[in-house]
Amino acid sequence: MQNYVKIQSGQYPDVILRAVPGHFITPHAHVNYYLDLTPLKFRAAEAHAAAKALASVHYFSTPVDTIIALEGTEIIAGYLADELVQAGVLCKNAHKSIYVIPPEYSSEGQLIFRESLIPWIKDKNVLLLFSAITTGANAAQAIESLRYYGATISGVSALFSLATGIAGLPIYSIFSHRDIPDYKAESADHCGLCEERKPVDAICNGFGYTMLHKK
Repeated sequence: MQNYVKIQSGQYPDVILRAVPGHFITPHAHVNYYLDLTPLKFRAAEAHAAAKALASVHYFSTPVDTIIALEGTEIIAGYLADELVQAGVLCKNAHKSIYVIPPEYSSEGQLIFRESLIPWIKDKNVLLLFSAITTGANAAQAIESLRYYGATISGVSALFSLATGIAGLPIYSIFSHRDIPDYKAESADHCGLCEERKPVDAICNGFGYTMLHKK
């Protein structure tokens, strides 16, 4: 995908967001930018830099026992866990280490955790890490699922978030609306790009995108 705009994190120059203008469909909205977070999630150096940026935001006074790594953020979550442990974040695990768990999903999009993982979630302080949050529907669904399993949600973070809070919790992110002021997330019924008859470029989610072949 070409013609992307590089957006650099002010405090962490190695943390770069690539934003591609166009018409894209996510599971919950139509958006006018595809946020290519792939290098941040899968290149070790950039993932480590992103973890440092997230760790610096607020967590040193927030207890964290488990990080739920959603939408392909497992590598960042591993580095983030290490950063928080080194910083002395509160953790009630006996070995003073933080668990990192990528969830499974049901056909309805609900998070699923096997019996072997539940002890790392039930009655634990859980931090959710997302690739991107736009409408907040994905975050709300994840919070609901984790509370069903008995987790205490201690924080919500994302590489990019259009929303500033969810379920009474602030969302802490490296990039936000201030970095892409014209970013829009609209419902399919009220999509300005659809009304202008602009064709859809790709279908995307937190894991990547699928281009649509145009006639």
